[in-house]
Amino acid sequence: MIKINPKLAVTIGVIFVSFSAILIKLSEASPLAIAFYRMLFSTLLVLPIMVYKKSDEIKQIKRKTLSLSIISGVFLALHFASWITSIEYTSIASSTVLVTIHPIFIVFGGYLFLKEKVSLRIILSILIALLGSIIISLGDYSAGGNATYGNILAVLGALFVSFYMMIGKVARKNLSATTYTFIVYLSCTIALFILALISNVPIYPYSSKEWLIFIALAVFPTILGHSIFNWSLEYVKTTFLSTAILGEPVFASISAFIIFNEVPSSWNIIGGLTVIIGILLFVRNDRTIAAQNDIVDDIAS
Repeated sequence: MIKINPKLAVTIGVIFVSFSAILIKLSEASPLAIAFYRMLFSTLLVLPIMVYKKSDEIKQIKRKTLSLSIISGVFLALHFASWITSIEYTSIASSTVLVTIHPIFIVFGGYLFLKEKVSLRIILSILIALLGSIIISLGDYSAGGNATYGNILAVLGALFVSFYMMIGKVARKNLSATTYTFIVYLSCTIALFILALISNVPIYPYSSKEWLIFIALAVFPTILGHSIFNWSLEYVKTTFLSTAILGEPVFASISAFIIFNEVPSSWNIIGGLTVIIGILLFVRNDRTIAAQNDIVDDIAS
C-alpha cells in the first residue's frame, strides 16, 4: 500500500486550487455560467458516492440541518458569482489575495453573533491584512480601469464565503462530510442556475474548449484540491493547512505571469505580501478561527 505524505499532499492540493483563477481567465463564458457548470459537474462527481454509501443518511436528515446546509450552499453560490466575476475586472494577483481575507469576516461574525473574545494580537493581524487590502486597492485605482470594481467583488466573495463557512460549521455537526458536501454543492448549483436565468445569462451552447474548462474546474481545484484538504485534516494541524492555503495567490500569480504575461505591480506585490503576513499572523494566533477551516470544503476560490 502506497503511503502519502500529508504535507506533500496539501502542497499538491494548493497547486491544484491555484489553477482555479487561471482556468476562469481562460474561459470566454459568463462568470455565472462558469460557476454553474463548475458546481454542476462537482455535484455529479459526488453523486455516485451518495447513491451507494449515503442514501440512508439523506433520509434521516433533520429539517433544521437540511435548511442550514441549503443556506450555506446559497452563500457559496454568491461567493462564486462575485469572485469569478471579479477576475474579469481585476488582476488574478489582486483577486486571489483579496478573497483570502475571509478569516477577518469570520472573526467579526464570531464577535458579533457568538460574543467570542478577540485578542489584541488578532486585532493587530486584522489591521495588517486590511492595510494590505488598501494598498492593493490604491494601486489598482491609480492604474485606472475597472480594477477597483473587481477588487470590491473579490472582497464580497470573501464575505460570502465566510457566511458559508460559519453556517456550514453548525450544519456539519449532524452530517458526514460527504453528505454535507453533496447538499451544499446541489443547492449551490440550483442557486447559480436561478441567478443565471434572472440575469439572462446563456448557459448553452458552448464550445468544446469551454466544456473542458468547466470539467477541469470541477475535477482539479474543487474535487482534487479541496478533497485533499479535507482528507489531510485527519493528519495535519489546521494551522498548517490554513497557512499552506496562503500559497494559492502566490502560485496563481506566478501562473498568471507565465500564461497571460500578467505582471503584478509594485502595489500588488507589497499589498499582497502585507495581506498574507496579516492572515498568517491571524491564523497563528487564533485557534478558534483556524478551527473554522475544518469545514468539509473550505472553498475560497
